[in-house]
Amino acid sequence: MNDIEITAIVCAYNEEKTIEKVVATVADYFFDEVFIVSDGSTDNTDVILKRMSKYYSFQHIVLEENMGKGYAMATALQHAGGDIVVFIDADLSNLQEGHFLKLITPIKNKEADMVLGQPTETLINYRVNPFKSFTGQRCLLRKDILPIVEKMKETRFGVETLINLYFQSEGKKVKYVMLPGLIHPTKFGKTSSSKAMEEFIKEGHQIAVTALENYNLVAKTFFKKII
Repeated sequence: MNDIEITAIVCAYNEEKTIEKVVATVADYFFDEVFIVSDGSTDNTDVILKRMSKYYSFQHIVLEENMGKGYAMATALQHAGGDIVVFIDADLSNLQEGHFLKLITPIKNKEADMVLGQPTETLINYRVNPFKSFTGQRCLLRKDILPIVEKMKETRFGVETLINLYFQSEGKKVKYVMLPGLIHPTKFGKTSSSKAMEEFIKEGHQIAVTALENYNLVAKTFFKKII
């Protein structure tokens, strides 16, 4: 793939504690374009991004109300022009340029159709983590995800489930890579225990609904495996 362009997308909802370092690291890298989507943030996320836009090159998309992660990702995709798209969470710590290379290289070398990056500094060991496919650090070809952009808008936190199901149903190759030193906090580390549990339940419901509403993709994957 010659003269390939790479787009980075960061979607944030009330991430004033980490957004500055994440955006600075992303914007300092060699990406051809960077989109930062503020999904109805009510804290200082937008204030920080507005200040940073004077010193860093990125496109700041502001959603007036919280539409959910799927809508934010889809909105950025509809504005993006890169051949390769890299999604990065806004609540990371110790994000480094080397992490981008680990995500992008397998796609450029045609070793995979989608790369999922796993932070090493998590409570659950990567090898036994049942949620590893839900990671927000992923890289793929934009043309491969465009067919489900409209569906993504309706999924909220179920967006990773939709993407995973779609890629599996299309027979795409998925590769997992480790991102050494990257820290992704749990909800219990970001808010109170009661609020974290409430969010877990809500997000679990969104994931389940997304899987049920896209049963056709599950069935398509199943029949691919038995044929």
